[in-house]
Amino acid sequence: MTAPGAKEKTKGSALMVRDADWVLDRQEPESQERGPYSSASDEANLAEGRDRVLDIAERYIRRIGHRKTTVADIASDLGTSRANVYRFFPTRAAINNSVCARIVEKVTEIAFSIARTDAAASKKLVELLNVLHRHSRMTLMEERPIHELLVAAANENWATMNAHNERIRAILEAIIRQGLQTGEFQVDDAGHATKGVITAFLPFFHPVLVEQRVQEGENMTGAVHAQIRFIMRALGKSDWRGAEASEALISA
Repeated sequence: MTAPGAKEKTKGSALMVRDADWVLDRQEPESQERGPYSSASDEANLAEGRDRVLDIAERYIRRIGHRKTTVADIASDLGTSRANVYRFFPTRAAINNSVCARIVEKVTEIAFSIARTDAAASKKLVELLNVLHRHSRMTLMEERPIHELLVAAANENWATMNAHNERIRAILEAIIRQGLQTGEFQVDDAGHATKGVITAFLPFFHPVLVEQRVQEGENMTGAVHAQIRFIMRALGKSDWRGAEASEALISA
């Protein structure tokens, strides 16, 4: 049975996610815009060349790490000169930045797919927080060179990591706004609540902080679940417990 007003709530939820999409679309890098004298074929060739460089760079980074990967390595695999690699990227740091963008984009895509579902806002929020934690922990435990790349990006404020963080913030805010509209959450301001959620959960998805907790031998699964319960209560979801909590909490 459908509760009165359910259609209006669902429509409002969709609008919130579309609002986040609009914000993110506005944040696409300016480098993707066409110059006044560029042609479609030139842009296609440039994009193909950049992708080939990044494919090889990512393979090296996953194997030996971003600090040991050199432009000479990449050029050698391409069968070209370093000068040709620099046609596509001005510096090795630019290559690292772009490889980082590829990796975090996968997380952004998952976050968007969660936000676009018809699930309740509370369930979306729990799922997204778990995704953020699992990705950070997985790279630490299983893809150490990628973890080190993300640590560098976070510590050195790389543009791609900052853009990724802003996208995740916008998606979280859209979900919290949905929860406010449907009455699931009881907070005064979605923007302030989003900042609070990020601050509270930062130790469970920031690569440096996750590594510290793992090194200290903390029971991460229990800690993540406890922190998510704390966040849900802070958002006013006081009835979020029992069977609902067991269903929504995803194993970390």
